[in-house]
Formats: sequence, C-alpha cells, structure tokens
Amino acid sequence: MPSSLPPALRDAVDRVGRADIMVGIPSFRNAATIGHVARAAQAGLVQYFPDLRPVLVNADAGSPDGTQRVVVETEPPDYVERILLVRPRNRLERISLTYPEIDGVGGKGAALRTLFEIARALEVQALVVVDSDLRSIGPEWIELLAGPVLKGGFDFVAPLYARHRNDGTITNTVTYPLTRALYGLRIRQPIGGDFGVSGDLVAHYLAQDDWTPEISRFGIDIWMTTTAITGGFAVCQARLGAKVHDPKDPGADLGPMFSQVLGTILRLTERHADRWLQVRGSHEVPAYGFERIAEPPPLEVDVLRLLDEFHQGRLAQGEQWDRMLAPDTAGLVCELAADAGRAADRTARADAPHPLEPGAFAFPDEAWARVVYDVCVAARRHVLSVDRLVAALVPLYFGRVAGLLLEVRDLSSEGAEAVVERQARAFELAKPYLVSRWDEAARP
Repeated sequence: MPSSLPPALRDAVDRVGRADIMVGIPSFRNAATIGHVARAAQAGLVQYFPDLRPVLVNADAGSPDGTQRVVVETEPPDYVERILLVRPRNRLERISLTYPEIDGVGGKGAALRTLFEIARALEVQALVVVDSDLRSIGPEWIELLAGPVLKGGFDFVAPLYARHRNDGTITNTVTYPLTRALYGLRIRQPIGGDFGVSGDLVAHYLAQDDWTPEISRFGIDIWMTTTAITGGFAVCQARLGAKVHDPKDPGADLGPMFSQVLGTILRLTERHADRWLQVRGSHEVPAYGFERIAEPPPLEVDVLRLLDEFHQGRLAQGEQWDRMLAPDTAGLVCELAADAGRAADRTARADAPHPLEPGAFAFPDEAWARVVYDVCVAARRHVLSVDRLVAALVPLYFGRVAGLLLEVRDLSSEGAEAVVERQARAFELAKPYLVSRWDEAARP
C-alpha cells in the first residue's frame, strides 16, 4: 500500500482486502446532495453487478457540513437489496475518508489520486467516479460507466450528457474543440466529472510523473482524458441523459476552474506534441447506452457581466495580448473588446437601455480558434509564464462565452449543439495554422 495514505486509511483498505468494482465519490460540502448519489451508486452496484465484489469510497476534503456523516448514514446495503429484489453474492463495503493533500495542495485531483491508490490496492477491474452534487444520477449510471470496461474491453469511459445550452462553457469553448482538433477524437465531454476507468488505466495514471498543483485541483479531468488518449488506451462514451447538478455562472464561479483547466491543457499540449502534430481531422468515438430525450433545467448567465469583463480585460491585459497573440489576432480581439464595451453600454444606459439581442455582439469561431492556438504557441515559446498566459486569456474566454450564449439564446438544444459543432470544425480547419506556428517556434 502506498505510504502516502494515512494509517487509518490503510487499515480500512486492508479490512476490505480485494474488490472487483469500486465507485468513488470525491466531495466537499455536499451534504445536501451526496446522500442521493451514494444511494444511486449502492443500488447500481447491487442491481447490475451482483456477482462482483463491490466497494463504495467517499474521498472528502474535510467538509464542515457533515458530508461524510451523510455517506455513512445513507441507507445500508441490505436495504438496497430488499427494494431491488436482488441478492448479491458479496457484501457491499463502504469507506468514507478525509483524503490527504498532495505536496500541500488539496482539491478534486488530490481526492482522485487517493481513489486511484485505493483502487490499485484493492486490485479492482473497474473504477467509476461520480460527482457528489449530482441530482440526475440513477443506478443505471454505474452500469453505463462500468459496463464498457467490464464487458467491452474499454479503458476510459467518458460521459455523454444532455446539458442546458448555457451550461458547460469551458467544455464547449475550449476542451471539446481543442481535444478534438489535437487528437482527432470527438470526446464531447472531456472534463465531464463522471467517468469509468479500467484497472490498467488506474495503474498508468499512478505511474505518470507530470502531476502539478493544477492537476491536484480542477485540472484532473482533462489530464485524465488526455493521458488516456496519449497512452493508447481504448476510449468510449456513455449516454447518461441530462446532467442536473449545482450550476455555475461562468462569469461569477468559473474563473479558478478555467485557470486550472487551461494551465493543465497548455502543459499537456507541449508534452504530447509528438502525438498530435500529424493528426488531421477527427472521427467519432463509440457511444453506449440508450439515447434519452430529456431537457436539463434552465441556467441563467449574466451575459452583460461577461461583456464588461471582456471589455475591461483590454485595459488590464492588452499588453499581454500583444505579446502572446499574433499581431492580426491581437488587433482583432481589441476591436472585439471595444464592440463588447459598446454593447454593454447600450444595455446599461439609464436613459435609453437596449436589451441584449443575439446580434448585439459576436466573437467569430475562426478568431477564437486562433486565440487558443496562439496561446498554445506562446506557452511553447515561454513568452509569459503559464499562469500569466491563462490570466490574460480569462477575459477573452468571457468574451467568447458571451458571444456564444447570445447566438444560441433562442435556439433549441439541437440548434445550440450545432453551433458548438460548427466551432469544433473551425478548430480543425485552423489546425494547420497551429502546426505552422508551432514548428516556427521550434526554429532558432
């Protein structure tokens, strides 16, 4: 057992001994929702995998709201067995723990690192991880995320959700189009939060030497997806239906998450350049599970705030934009920032305010693709530190999200998805631009 785990946790793992399938739930201050997640996970293990040795592990960050107590007090496994009328061959084990930090850094990635170590120690065949704030999870999620590993020979199962058009802005604007263009795989939710992995992939994750503070926090999801792809592991997706969870406004809540995800992406892009430089185009990734028609709940976003953040970003980060972007791109985004400021002023004017219509502001797909690619090249050239590059990119991200949300505001879910797909194709078409600039950066 790895020495990084505290003695109490090693004792808990020794008590379990071995397991075939494990469900991990990282958490922090999720007492209101984690009971439902734990019940669904327990039911899924009993209902769909009655012949396997199961274990459920909650890795908590020391929540003061009693999150761990809720997990421990959730209906016992024998209750689940009675309501499902299934008699499993093995007892369902449960562990709830406070995970140790990694080099003084705690967060989702540190929680998952602990879950990986436990999964390896228990020699599990499949590990399923689900978020602790889920309201839409059902027992079938466990089968959908573990089934492709146990029955289909896959190593990494990414989630495939139906999300509100205003949700998942980091995914829609950066991680999906960039991962697709770089590696040629259309993994729609590369930072989805809920996933399944094989025991072999768990061992591969623990063998990597590129763990950073960002990966110990919110960089973990894109690191897992990218490491699975670049390691040559078999990847698929599972249709989980609508994802209902604690929503986040991109202008108010997602700044730190964006920074950690993007910082991780920039480092991974340089580390794995040999894996993506020759890739052209993209192809579908196998998807499993019945397609569900479900509309997720609406999510309101303060677009006016996003426009203002973009406009103010030109004043605060204009010098960094000039250094990290190609001259044509820098000039264009400054014009777009001015447009955003004018649109925000028209909306906020007390004498004659105008509502924000879909055409009030636009950030073209091609311009956004070049911004992201220029930042990748700037990171390779070490024009600025990764932290400063990401900080300068944040207001540009706000501008792109504002333009995207205005464009899809009156569209159906299918129409909004078509806009995201159009943007992804723009990233693919612009990839020769990235390759050319990347190769140029390598020359003296």
